[in-house]
Amino acid sequence: MKEACLYEKLGNNKVQCRLCHHLCVIEDGHRGLCGVRENRSGTLLSLVYGKIIAGHCDPIEKKPLFHFLPGSQTYSIATVGCNFRCLFCQNADISQMPLDQNRIVGEDTAPEVIVRTAINQGATSISYTYTEPTVYLETALETARIATEKGLRNVFVSNGYMTPAALEMMGENLHAANVDLKAFNKEFYREQCGAKLAPVLKTLETLKSMGIWIEVTTLLIPGLNDKPEELKDLARFLVDLDPGIPWHISRFHPTYRLMHIPSTPVSTIQRARDLGYDAGLQYVYTGNIHGDEGENTFCHSCKTLLINRTGFFVSENRIKDNGCAVCGKEIPGRWNV
Repeated sequence: MKEACLYEKLGNNKVQCRLCHHLCVIEDGHRGLCGVRENRSGTLLSLVYGKIIAGHCDPIEKKPLFHFLPGSQTYSIATVGCNFRCLFCQNADISQMPLDQNRIVGEDTAPEVIVRTAINQGATSISYTYTEPTVYLETALETARIATEKGLRNVFVSNGYMTPAALEMMGENLHAANVDLKAFNKEFYREQCGAKLAPVLKTLETLKSMGIWIEVTTLLIPGLNDKPEELKDLARFLVDLDPGIPWHISRFHPTYRLMHIPSTPVSTIQRARDLGYDAGLQYVYTGNIHGDEGENTFCHSCKTLLINRTGFFVSENRIKDNGCAVCGKEIPGRWNV
């Protein structure tokens, strides 16, 4: 265990966590909503510091990041715990373990070991993913600092609920983020995730202002967040932020506590992609549809096929000097280490 960062002592052994926008006020002997930060006699402790539950090398495209070091490997780690309660969580066995099972497990692993493992496995980046990296910020921050010194990049795959103070702590040691913008309506966030929409939008704005590369993912769930008008509003928000932000629209499959909802029709995903382009986005991708044209990157200017993908694997990359090999138009992204 390690003393947590970003909290305030309130007196009477109460503390307020300032890591995410829940801003939990925690009584002595209790934990925050994430289930992994506990108040012990007025000191907030991280119960997951260095307790790695998963560590794998993945294609960076799996995060998904399509405009950040394409074709490279990223060493992906996680601890248990999450500050959301998404009923459709694809990694609920570890993200919800502290609450569903009242268990916190993981292999004690020092940040130096994480970085060394990443390098030995040929990764060019470390991704803090699978669960929510905000809840294990102490581990992520120490690891990211060492990784940056060793020439690696650091990636958050996040629900975007961290406070600006948490992002400031990561600072120049965070190079890219894929943020789940799970819907564009307040009711969905409240009922399906146990959270609010506005802080996620603020996080995207903060990431953009910090110069961190952003990509956004939305999992479309039939009947819950797939209305055309809502998708148009979401796309317009991204366009206003930066039309070059890639938007990944993924197909839902029944999981966790939404087993009764059918898989998203492919036509719904393809319609959403069209809506994104109509709104003015330059890059809209389809997810969980193997072999779909929406897996590929086309120049937003001349429409040339630049990156050919099948699933998470790149078979061709025609981006040259950060631009289109045909028309020379600069392609938004981070193409080199």
